[in-house]
Amino acid sequence: MKWLTAINSRLSRWTLYLACACLAGLLCIVVYGVVMRYVFNDEPPYVEQVALLLVISVSMFGGAPCGRDGGQIGLNSLVARLPPRLQFWWHLAVQILGMVFGLILLAGSVVMGLSTYTNTIPTLGLSEAFRYLPVVLGGMLIAAFSFEHLWALFTDTEVIRSWH
Repeated sequence: MKWLTAINSRLSRWTLYLACACLAGLLCIVVYGVVMRYVFNDEPPYVEQVALLLVISVSMFGGAPCGRDGGQIGLNSLVARLPPRLQFWWHLAVQILGMVFGLILLAGSVVMGLSTYTNTIPTLGLSEAFRYLPVVLGGMLIAAFSFEHLWALFTDTEVIRSWH
């Protein structure tokens, strides 16, 4: 279990760094687009598509590590008042649902990517499947991090947070 936590902890940390870089890039591209549009009256056509890709990347690469480290909005104050046996079942249900969500996200985005890979994003010259790459990676990460929590739940070990 320690090896899994060590790998996932690093993976989570680097994924969050990537989300921060995408967020900084989003800020830059939006400011650039606004200045070019309203100051110079000449907005480049690719700004909106790059911003869309960065928004998807921020949400996927930011959401997976936050879910792993317990940063999501939860009902922890209510769960803490439950008896230990019910807490176990509650955590089990949450992690199973998280894994199912990650796997559905992964499968759905792979299907969408495969169905659109021959189409091109006109302003970028990239395949439409490129839009689904962050979603594929996010689904894999969410499923992997949920598996780690399930493993910890059944082996009575603790998942070490990325930012310990």
